[in-house]
Amino acid sequence: MTTATNTPNPPPQAALPAAPRYRTLRRFAGNRLATIGAAIIALLVLLAIAAPLLARYDPIFDQDYANILAGPGGAHWLGTDDLGRDIYTRMLYGSRISLQAALISVGLAFSLGVPIGIVSGYYRGTVDAVVMRVVDALQAFPSLILALALAAALGGGFYNAMVAVGIGFTSSFVRLARGQAMTIRNLDYVMAARSIGAGDLRIMWRYVLPNALAPLVIQATFAMGTAIIAEAGLSYLGLGARPEDPSWGSMLHIAQGYLNTAPMLAMWPGLAIFLVVLGFNLLGDGIREVFDPKLSR
Repeated sequence: MTTATNTPNPPPQAALPAAPRYRTLRRFAGNRLATIGAAIIALLVLLAIAAPLLARYDPIFDQDYANILAGPGGAHWLGTDDLGRDIYTRMLYGSRISLQAALISVGLAFSLGVPIGIVSGYYRGTVDAVVMRVVDALQAFPSLILALALAAALGGGFYNAMVAVGIGFTSSFVRLARGQAMTIRNLDYVMAARSIGAGDLRIMWRYVLPNALAPLVIQATFAMGTAIIAEAGLSYLGLGARPEDPSWGSMLHIAQGYLNTAPMLAMWPGLAIFLVVLGFNLLGDGIREVFDPKLSR
């Protein structure tokens, strides 16, 4: 006669509450503002990829000295800057710099902050105390001020500036990942995995991280908009992209000297920054609604 053993069932691997994909997409598509945000970001990506095909001139070396500070026209659709460079072309290539700024800085913050936060929240104790004191020290400074100081210390330049912005964002990802790990580590399926001999690394990788991804992705979406503002601010101050590079922040820096004579010079990069940041914020709201059904009721 055989007796049934009381072995716990293997814990689930699903990271989010089970829901049909079509229902999730329909909920997102039903949010008109979220679809507008997604369309803006999709347009940004397309422009960044197709910039060499859509541009009419070289963004740095093609200079029309006969049409310096010219308004929009047939030869230059959005006009020219103080060196006769085509603003339309520079706007296209500026979308590449802004997209790189968002991906590099937020990617760095995510890849550093999430593992540290999960380990801190999972183990607690001394590890958590040390990590949180460092995070408290970083968050004592406004993120843009911290990025400005780090960029100056690293010597300026676009990639150094993005590393500085990423370090400034890391503390927010650490806190969010830590809070998620502290909650998930005590759930039934994690305890079941631990009871059948699953190691800590396996539990954190297969069960804690997937279940913590939803709020982390939302945070990353919002952070991308902030990263674009930070890049523009650092480039405006001369600590980001080189002055000759077609960064929207650098274009605003050039435009400040011609606000009375050529206000359109500042309007185009300012409008682009506004629309892209708005797009990321609307997209983040839409993703948050998809992952939290309570918001859609």
